[in-house]
Amino acid sequence: MYLILLGPPGVGKGTQGVLLADAMGWERVVTGDLLRTAKDEGTPLGNQAQQYMTAGDLVPDHLIIKMVEEKLNTLSPGTSVIFDGFPRTEGQASAFNMMLRALGRTIDAVVVLDADDEVLTARISGRRSCRSCGSVYNTVLAPPKQEGVCDNDGTPLFHRADDQADTVQNRLNIYRRETEPLISYYEGTKAAVHRVPSHAGPDEVQAEVRAALGLDE
Repeated sequence: MYLILLGPPGVGKGTQGVLLADAMGWERVVTGDLLRTAKDEGTPLGNQAQQYMTAGDLVPDHLIIKMVEEKLNTLSPGTSVIFDGFPRTEGQASAFNMMLRALGRTIDAVVVLDADDEVLTARISGRRSCRSCGSVYNTVLAPPKQEGVCDNDGTPLFHRADDQADTVQNRLNIYRRETEPLISYYEGTKAAVHRVPSHAGPDEVQAEVRAALGLDE
């Protein structure tokens, strides 16, 4: 199965993606992780992407798509994949579908997670991140064992600028404008689109995600 997780910032895509991948033994593809790995390893694509990031520019879609393609080509045939938060725009989705068709693959299902803006704002404002390993915590929902310190490597956690309460609404507006139209986009394809509310705790939401995908049958 090739599955896309969609939803606004703070809805829990990362948490649900990890839970599902761990439970089912599926591969999880996160473009941010691919970029960091390519940059750290100094791959040709990573070096190209670094030039844009150093200049303060967005990494072009064609480089992101190529990194995803390279990742897919490393996986064993038949491996199920969760695309977590990717694609983000209709332009990316169109290019992504062209790449998948060239590989003889397609998106089977899309899970759309959603929650009220008040819930999303509270979740994002409470988020704390580790600069070293990239782990993300929440001061209310999933706090670290020791306040302000990463469980994995002891690195002090930080509050990202775009997780500040006064910037959250702008991030939500960008999602509504650029990414939410992907729901209609995929409803016009052969992919099965499932809407799952994400107000409850991670385990309850995970149960609903699996039920929607028919994984508990």
